[in-house]
Amino acid sequence: MTCTVYADPAKLGFAMRKLKLVGLTGGIGSGKSVVADCIRDAGIPVLDADAIARQVVAPGLPAHAQIAEAWPEVVSGDGSIDRKKLGALVFADAEARRRLEGITHPRILAEVEAETESLAEVGHRLAFLEAALLVESGVHRRLDGLVVVSADEDTRVARVMARDACSREAALARIRAQLPLSEKVRLADRVIDNNGGLEATRAQTAEVVRHFRPGLATSSAKG
Repeated sequence: MTCTVYADPAKLGFAMRKLKLVGLTGGIGSGKSVVADCIRDAGIPVLDADAIARQVVAPGLPAHAQIAEAWPEVVSGDGSIDRKKLGALVFADAEARRRLEGITHPRILAEVEAETESLAEVGHRLAFLEAALLVESGVHRRLDGLVVVSADEDTRVARVMARDACSREAALARIRAQLPLSEKVRLADRVIDNNGGLEATRAQTAEVVRHFRPGLATSSAKG
């Protein structure tokens, strides 16, 4: 299940006056996780919205109890939420998807804001928020920049097939179910072309980090 991070963007603060928070996104198979690792290697924190989504539905937490009550069939034998099964269920049912968003997204966003504030308190002045659907959710408009990781369709298909052991047709279907990558690129402040090797990606990522480092004290949200 992909974390969408939907919310009213006007209500999101993310400690923006203390810390520059930049969005990191891309399409499936574009390699944004590789770029996120490169950013971390440069000493810059990256908040992983999907990891936070897993945290907020852990057994014993309120979101877990609400999901278990709504969809008991997605609770695994060990008590954890089967996120793949839940994702398949809600993405086939718009009403169920809205219900799930109402349970999880406020908690995800609260955790993102809390982590951002904690980073600011210990002296960080730049961080990235990695999420698959930053543009679809509108959250990118409340961030201090947007970086999109791009790759051509054939490259993305090959990566998805290798990663998920699926057919070319299945990989294409997953790619084409998302917002076209070109739409995200159009809104980006910086684009990382991830068609090549790791060293080329590292070099582009280093340039992106350098771009966002200056002028931290005067950061402002995008309109």
